[in-house]
Amino acid sequence: MPESEAGRDDESVPASPVLEAELVAAPALDGSAPGTEVARWQQVTLLPPTWRARWAARWGSRAIARQTVRDAIARVLRAPWRAVAAVARGAVHLARAWRRWVRVHDYREAAEQAEKLADKFVEIRALALFRWKITVAVLVVSGIVVAIAASINGPRVLWLLAVTAAVVLAWVGRRRDGAPGRTAVLAGPRSLTWTMDPQVLVDAFRDAKLIGKDETLRLVERAHRQGKGWAITVDLPATRKAADVIKQRDALASALAVDEVQLIVERVRGRGGHAGRVAMWVADEDPYATPPIPTPLITADQWDAWVPVPFGRDARDRRVALPLVWTSLLVGAIPRQGKTFATRLPAAGLILDPHTRLYVFDGKGGKDWKAAESVAYRFVCGDEPAHVEAVRDGLVELVAETQARYARMAELDDVICPESKITPQIARNRDLNMPITAVIIDEVQVYLENPTKQEVGERKTTIGGYIAELLTYLAKKGPAAGIIVILATQRPDSKTIPSALRAVLGSRFALRVMDWRDSNIILGEQMNTRGYDSSKLLPSHKGVGILRPDGESDAGADTVAQMVRSDYMPNPDWRAICERGRALREAAGTLDGHAAGDEANRAVDPAIVIRALGAGPAPAENDGPTPGLPEPLASVVVHLGDELNRRPFVPTAELVAALGVEPTGFGRDMGELGCAPRPGRITDTDGTVRQVRGYITADLRAAVERYRAGG
Repeated sequence: MPESEAGRDDESVPASPVLEAELVAAPALDGSAPGTEVARWQQVTLLPPTWRARWAARWGSRAIARQTVRDAIARVLRAPWRAVAAVARGAVHLARAWRRWVRVHDYREAAEQAEKLADKFVEIRALALFRWKITVAVLVVSGIVVAIAASINGPRVLWLLAVTAAVVLAWVGRRRDGAPGRTAVLAGPRSLTWTMDPQVLVDAFRDAKLIGKDETLRLVERAHRQGKGWAITVDLPATRKAADVIKQRDALASALAVDEVQLIVERVRGRGGHAGRVAMWVADEDPYATPPIPTPLITADQWDAWVPVPFGRDARDRRVALPLVWTSLLVGAIPRQGKTFATRLPAAGLILDPHTRLYVFDGKGGKDWKAAESVAYRFVCGDEPAHVEAVRDGLVELVAETQARYARMAELDDVICPESKITPQIARNRDLNMPITAVIIDEVQVYLENPTKQEVGERKTTIGGYIAELLTYLAKKGPAAGIIVILATQRPDSKTIPSALRAVLGSRFALRVMDWRDSNIILGEQMNTRGYDSSKLLPSHKGVGILRPDGESDAGADTVAQMVRSDYMPNPDWRAICERGRALREAAGTLDGHAAGDEANRAVDPAIVIRALGAGPAPAENDGPTPGLPEPLASVVVHLGDELNRRPFVPTAELVAALGVEPTGFGRDMGELGCAPRPGRITDTDGTVRQVRGYITADLRAAVERYRAGG
């Protein structure tokens, strides 16, 4: 939008200078030059850039210079067509304005509003006839003057008159219908250039109830092309937060007349950002309707596990990489949404590193993971009792290995091991025998739900509960020792994956699920209230999900979550990667375990594992005292603590306020766990006794005991 147009727009407040003096540069796409001239003007402070800044912005690099030349050529080539279109719009606009004037439209509307149209009909007709006479007189006089001038000076007068008329009409029609100062005449879908206009944007924020009627937005960065869409950055009014805009993204998309999939809203963080600065991007069309993009790992000769693995692309087609060391990953979805394909992406990066060790367990029992058998240190495929026991034994072996690694690191000097953490040098030292080790479990619910009774020390549990404890320990204590836990499930509910295990899984990827509760189980509590709900994803968007990266990643430092389309890796490419990984291990001499024909698990003293599980880090505040307790029962038990045995009754209002949950959903979830709310009496501070609904603590204790005994 030209600067002069921005100056006339009272709602976008470009007439007053922006108080912040810093410039916020638009993010570049994969290192390429920005797409438009406006984008290269760095930041819009509502003052034109200096000639030095303009020179640096235009000619600071060869890429920008080439793009500037291309923009200039495109402008020249489009100029004739744009001029003709502007003249046509101006002619139509003047014709409509003349028609309203000659029909005395303003006088007629005033009479209609005063309900005196019948009384004023004669006056309106007389005034309309008088204006017709003026029109005819002006045309006749103008025709005579032009004819006389043409007879004296020749056809030059006609050419001059035509050029003057064209310039005037082009100036009048310089804006399209719907731009600020113009009224849309024909109903229909809006163009994105109109949608991202500052005045239309202000109206959309007001319609979505994100700002008040008397509030406006401050333009930080003009609307400009970025990739296959439009980007703009604005400041919200004081006390308004960007988090609220992200939460109400659907309402804003409706006000802008675009699909919510096309709208990306982010808070601008870091230097130049604050809690009220919003960066918006609107795609020209559905960014996920294009064919899937193959993973770049297909053409990679090998990979380094310490380098983030290519995982997918966001709506702006920017590459999203997923770090694996120091964290863990949970992938959840309903069937046939790309869960296994997404899980195999980080596994492929690890396979292409010959210095990694893989424990691959497939609870489905198909051929999705069969190719990984050729590189896996431990491999289990199936859900028979023998398979479940093999998974348990493999995890027991890995817990003992974790304890042994900490013991070996404690004996290393500060040069080799400066902290109690693994390093690339330690991981690749064959003598130390501490390679990066990943345990990958697809359909993990198959193993976690196994009801077979199991004794662990003096405690009675199930094999499923024992496996959950082992995985929780590995996810808590394993990352610093080079242990990576990657879990995938098509049943993301609180009964399947215990809260203690979910709480320690750093990265989450939620593809389409059935409802917001399942989405929250994968992404974290209350994530749907922050605008991230994978149940709203379209069924046609295979492989599209919400990624909540760990805080250690680049995206995790500034982004709570982001929508990502995972890369595509069909079975032939997956098998080729596994074959390449085996060849790399054979060349490096690191092929071992199941892949080398060694099926025997290392002998482990059960007492070591029992002590490790008992001496592990204390559960997080929301994990509950028992790993097997489902949510929200675990959170209720943690909140009550010792009062669970002392208080006979707990009001629902107290639990809802303490846990920050939605009352209806909380009551439904507790009812499914066998704890239905009942009426009870409480005494207020003034001694008044009143009846409220709540939970009998005896019911809560019975539910806890029931789940401790295995459900």
